[in-house]
Amino acid sequence: MPIRPKSFERGRALTSAAISVSQLCHWYGSGTTRRQVLQRVALEIEPGEVVLLTGPSGCGKTTLLTLVGALRQVQEGSVRLFGEELHGAGRAQRQQLRRRIGMIFQGHNLLRCLSSEQNVQMGADLLEGLGYRARRDQAREWLRAVGLGDHLDKLPHDLSGGQKQRVAIARALAAKPALLLADEPTAALDSRTGREVVDLLKRLAREQGCAVLMVTHDPRILDVADRLLRMEDGQLFSQQLQVG
Repeated sequence: MPIRPKSFERGRALTSAAISVSQLCHWYGSGTTRRQVLQRVALEIEPGEVVLLTGPSGCGKTTLLTLVGALRQVQEGSVRLFGEELHGAGRAQRQQLRRRIGMIFQGHNLLRCLSSEQNVQMGADLLEGLGYRARRDQAREWLRAVGLGDHLDKLPHDLSGGQKQRVAIARALAAKPALLLADEPTAALDSRTGREVVDLLKRLAREQGCAVLMVTHDPRILDVADRLLRMEDGQLFSQQLQVG
């Protein structure tokens, strides 16, 4: 079943980079245990661009995602989202920016007491001007798009790991984000479903002008990237795309 939801809409063109990062440094711990995990990272991603980030475990990839996603305070350097600076930004500003970001992380973060449909509807709830019925229909459409149209009423504990991941993906996409951050979105998926999901993300980028930054170790999906970056010891490097 190809993943092609009907509800794609062309987003408004953005006049600046979705992400602009410069001289970004980050540390964990304090005193003798203080450890630098990001070293002067620089990055720009334009609306509609798909960038894949690879690198060994523990090199700083997820830390970078959480900083770009306004989930952590920027310690040193600059992170600009849609032209707004995050360094020194308060909680309210970061919360407002997160409404424009879709996030797919490995932990799924589904609410255990809510059905698949209700979890995905939480994403659609971020869209302004939609009534309850329209938000419910959006949730059902995205669940069908990721192959879970017959799992609408199931709670997370009744789903496999791969199914939970697809619910999390549908929830992120239901908000029609201007920026999508994904941490290993295909890790729990079989090859066919993983391909359908990344093709959907690529389509989202093209048709809605959504910027996509995706961390992955999956060599099967590198061909969706406009650019491929690699992180080593907290430093970011451009990598030649060799697909074929």
